[in-house]
Amino acid sequence: MDLVIGPLDLSAHVDEALAVQAIAFGLGADEVAVRRQIVLRHMTYPGARALGATVGGHLVGFVYGMPNNRTHWWSTVVEPYLRAQHTDVWLDDSFVITELHVHPHHQNRGIGRTLITTITDSAAEPRSILSAIDTDSPARGLYHSLGYQDLARQVLFPSAPKPYAVMGAPLPLRRR
Repeated sequence: MDLVIGPLDLSAHVDEALAVQAIAFGLGADEVAVRRQIVLRHMTYPGARALGATVGGHLVGFVYGMPNNRTHWWSTVVEPYLRAQHTDVWLDDSFVITELHVHPHHQNRGIGRTLITTITDSAAEPRSILSAIDTDSPARGLYHSLGYQDLARQVLFPSAPKPYAVMGAPLPLRRR
């Protein structure tokens, strides 16, 4: 496997990345169109950056994130849940993993682990936060293996059909 992981100009490759996300996350065309605008807006935020994983020159996975800001939409949604658990301090001085997706044909090969550890290795913040669908899943298993702990569970995002868990880990992430 000629896997290459490196910086990704996500604005220039947004459609390719969202094609991976659509397959990995089961998104329809309407949801992809909404997420396209969100991704393009996120990439204008200070400190936002992305990495891509390519095999044979084709994007098979990506991650992007940014320093967290309590005024961003995601933070405003999760803050009450974190405050109820007395964990809202995690919203400050954290690097948020906004999206991490690997095409299903390339999962379980360490690509997701390498993407998330590589992007957080260059974070100036002392910790990382993210949200994941609140079920036992390979994704949550990966995050737990890296040192992420549940900060709040059963977090409801507007228009999301399933509840999420907000997770946090000190940086650098634990290696296995």
